[in-house]
Amino acid sequence: MKILYVVNAHEYTAAHRLPLLSGAKRAGYSILCAAPKDSPALRLLKDEGWTCHTMVLSRRGISILSESFSLREFVRLYKKVQPDLVHHATIKPILYGSIAARLTKVPAMVNAVTGLGYVYTGSGIQRRLLRWIVNTLYRVAFRHPNQRVIFQNRDDWDSLERFGAVRGKEAVIIPGSGVDIEHFRPAPEPTDEPVVICPARMLWDKGVGEFVDASRNLIAARVRCRFALVGGTDPGNPAAIPEEQLNHWVEEGVVEWWGPQQNMVPIYQSANLVVLPSYREGLPKVLIEASACQRAVVATNVPGCRDAVIDGKTGYLVPVRDSHSLAKRIDELVQNADLRFRMGVAGRQFAIDRFATDCVVKATLGVYEQLLKLDSR
Repeated sequence: MKILYVVNAHEYTAAHRLPLLSGAKRAGYSILCAAPKDSPALRLLKDEGWTCHTMVLSRRGISILSESFSLREFVRLYKKVQPDLVHHATIKPILYGSIAARLTKVPAMVNAVTGLGYVYTGSGIQRRLLRWIVNTLYRVAFRHPNQRVIFQNRDDWDSLERFGAVRGKEAVIIPGSGVDIEHFRPAPEPTDEPVVICPARMLWDKGVGEFVDASRNLIAARVRCRFALVGGTDPGNPAAIPEEQLNHWVEEGVVEWWGPQQNMVPIYQSANLVVLPSYREGLPKVLIEASACQRAVVATNVPGCRDAVIDGKTGYLVPVRDSHSLAKRIDELVQNADLRFRMGVAGRQFAIDRFATDCVVKATLGVYEQLLKLDSR
């Protein structure tokens, strides 16, 4: 049986899906990957022996001409590969790939909704209109006769079910892509000046602005602490923070910017506290990884984040877009090493019990098996 994974960037596959690909290969499936354009991650995947395809797809464009061309690209790819099951993740592969799968009669389809993203985090007229359009496209896309839609949290499931885009019998919750609890291991906290990090893509919707405001307020209050942003820019995202703005914050002295990091384990281990004030998530991997590394976390009480934090036990949840509440909880944990330690220990156990990679891979392979048994071929 041939499984094709389609995402909007090979970097996503390399960062999030290699355990699943390896697990599916061990289970006897033939594995192929597809994403737009060449990249270092594509070369990495090929060097590790994965069969990869490239395609033309704009992450940001919404012109009728370019989007119709993207749909034709999916149809071309599926006719060429002829997969038994196609697994889509990220919004454009889900929308266009689902339509192409029906047009080319791919026998089975999985759509992994990894978060509802930029379209669902704003309230302006433009975003409300875009949200209606995307919801309508989801209704069209999720009509394959042999499919499952994997959600990372119940809020996203409810949102699309209310709009009639997904039917309950076709939906399942699998919490994220899992975390390797042997790789993300505990280490003693650094004992120098406390370090608070915000690991995320540099997007406004990740709450980076609120993190900077909280840092500025705590520094003004003479809290002894270092604050660092960890992550790269994302020019293809409408919510991207310009690099000039990031450099301005660094020059102002309110945060450090460590940029993108290939190996996050030493980053978590070099921190005393991990913070993610995001406006909405699918299931934030950084919070699970930080917990696995036995670090207390502070996040916003929004879909996705509240699934990765037990408020008051593994960390704190604060109101979204509220830098004052964020600063208060950061200050509380910076000042209380014993509380951080207890939350870190509880977070490690929470990651083991709920988010271990083996559990996530097993659940996903179970979905494949069910769909491919339903297919009579």
